[in-house]
Amino acid sequence: MGKFIFKQTPTGFKFDLKNDEGATVATSEVYSTEAACKNGIESVRKCSGGEIENQTVEGYETKKHPKFEVYADKAGDFRYRLKAGNGQIVATGGVGYKTVGEVVAVAECVKAIAADAPIENA
Repeated sequence: MGKFIFKQTPTGFKFDLKNDEGATVATSEVYSTEAACKNGIESVRKCSGGEIENQTVEGYETKKHPKFEVYADKAGDFRYRLKAGNGQIVATGGVGYKTVGEVVAVAECVKAIAADAPIENA
């Protein structure tokens, strides 16, 4: 089922979405207020049904927002970012993956668990 872990940091508030095994599958930016962070969680819930746009494929099909953008970073690792309907990034995978298949599997996990994941305080 997964869960959102909400926590205060030295500079604000952030969340991580954990899968059933406890691995982080999505993470947020640091928000200045608790309310803004909780709104970020709601955005992830709302946007997690978006399609996956694989930007690593030449001539890839552009998907409508909200969407997961899969891309290669400068180091050659594969990552995703979840973008809201307005194009703003609401979550990322947090780490780079060695294959496109791995990062797509993580995005699919977010799609499967985010909408119903409960929120817990760290």
